[in-house]
Amino acid sequence: MHTEDLGAAAWRAMVLAHDAALRAIDADLDRAGHLPLTWCDVLLELDGAESGRLRMQDLGERVVLSRTRVSRLVDEMARAGLVEKVRDERDRRVHWATITDAGRGRLAQTTPAYRAGIDAHFGSHLSEKEKQLLATVLTKVHHAHQRSTLSSRR
Repeated sequence: MHTEDLGAAAWRAMVLAHDAALRAIDADLDRAGHLPLTWCDVLLELDGAESGRLRMQDLGERVVLSRTRVSRLVDEMARAGLVEKVRDERDRRVHWATITDAGRGRLAQTTPAYRAGIDAHFGSHLSEKEKQLLATVLTKVHHAHQRSTLSSRR
C-alpha cells in the first residue's frame, strides 16, 4: 500500500472507529437514563476549567461540535440547570458558560457509566501497547494542529 493510501486508510479507520464507539457509548448512557454524551463532553470541559467556566468561544474549540451547536446545547443545558450562560460585564460580546452544582452532580452520576462505555466499546478491543501507541500518535497530530492554530492567530 502506498504511503498516501495508508494515510487515508488510517484516517478512515479512525473516523469509523470513533463514530461507532461514540454511538455505542451514547446508546448505553441513554438506556441507563444518563446524560447524553454531548452534554457530558461540555460538562467535562467546564468541570476541568479554572473556576468551572469557559468563554463560549473556548468551549466551542474544546468540544467536538460545531460552534453554533455548542451555543444551542449550552442554552438547553442552562434550561436544565446544569450550566449558566452569562454575558461578560467588561466585554458585552463575550459569553461565559459555567458549570453549576447540579451539573457537577449529574456529571458525577454519569462518569462511571461513561468510563465503562469507553472501556467496553473502545479500550477492550486494544492491548495496553496499542492503547499507548494510539494515545501517542493521536496526541502528536492534535499538538501539531494546536501549534498551527496558535501560529495563524499571531
